[in-house]
Amino acid sequence: MEIFMSATDQDVGFSGRLANFGAARARHGERAGFMARMLAVGDPLADAVIAELDALGQAGRQMLNAGLTDGLGSLKDPPPAIAALLRQLETVPEWVDREALIQGDVVSQSIPPLWNDLAFSVGSLVHTYSSPAIARLLVQTGQLASMAPRRLLETGIWRIQSMLPGGLVRGAPGYVQTVQVRLLHARVRASALKRGWEHERWGVPINQTDVARTWLDFTVVPFRALEKVGIVITEAQQEALYRHWWYVGYLLGLDEGFFLPLHNHAEAEALLELVDSTLTPLDENTRSLATALLDATADALCAVPGSPFTQPLARELLNALTRSFQGDAVADALGVSPSSVTSLLPLFAAGNAETRRWQLRTPDAAEQARAENLVVYRERTTLVPDGTEYQKHIRATG
Repeated sequence: MEIFMSATDQDVGFSGRLANFGAARARHGERAGFMARMLAVGDPLADAVIAELDALGQAGRQMLNAGLTDGLGSLKDPPPAIAALLRQLETVPEWVDREALIQGDVVSQSIPPLWNDLAFSVGSLVHTYSSPAIARLLVQTGQLASMAPRRLLETGIWRIQSMLPGGLVRGAPGYVQTVQVRLLHARVRASALKRGWEHERWGVPINQTDVARTWLDFTVVPFRALEKVGIVITEAQQEALYRHWWYVGYLLGLDEGFFLPLHNHAEAEALLELVDSTLTPLDENTRSLATALLDATADALCAVPGSPFTQPLARELLNALTRSFQGDAVADALGVSPSSVTSLLPLFAAGNAETRRWQLRTPDAAEQARAENLVVYRERTTLVPDGTEYQKHIRATG
């Protein structure tokens, strides 16, 4: 199968989304053409389901929810778009390690929850919001900055459900919520296009390239951030991490041409460099989203029972981590101030490295640490008892 397609500067367009394409093509060749082409591609299967749900209403949502939990075979005369999506979801690719799915993302499970949370927020989400096209769409969906605490919590819950043991098995919470995230992307895409989104300038809303960049925000981005605070994973662990997230990408409707070539951080960073090198300059949307996110993260740190943080101290820590994880140039563009806590980061890294060596000294010790982490992660999944936004939007009684 031909994965990458060539493109010229004249072919590409998308002036609001794609900058410096000639230089990117010179460095990355046909892969740059593939990336550019994917700016015009959404998710036909999920988009068709959204149109079908709008036509069928509650009955369609009931059938979709039943199919996600019990499988396509449980449905009698399913409508065509829902059937097509479920058929794709239930066709497990041959590259999936079914035994590993039962264990879940054991690499992420081995990371202490506090540092996993910080790498996710200050690493992953700040990087997500540093895309002007993504930030523009998120701001236009309404009140994301004011709803930052809820969004931080909800995305974190989905991330945890997707990494728990058995979480991606058909019908399990991580599987269902990953598909719900995919369908929410399709809903946002449809709404943005109806409101006059300039797709000739910005590409299709939540296009394949944007989903790929977000997928990288859950793989290479947080783990490179963790390395800067002393938490390093081995080459074998990297391989296991990416194989798990290949399947997450598949469930999200991401084209396999983006993720199947990636087995480790070095390969993922090459794709990330390609995508990021074509971004337009950071703007007010990126700054407002990053500020709201850091404020929400600071509040969350202070809200933990027995927390030693005050809001100003928490923001100092987050500013230091942002500058470390994202680099000074991006931090400056986002309006993140230098921090006196920066001088303490090497101490944090040394302490984390020593703790990790101790926890991983034997297989039994590693398993005990993972089990302790899993207790905390499972507790986090109950923090939104009324359901997340991606769950509500296809709730059968809505």
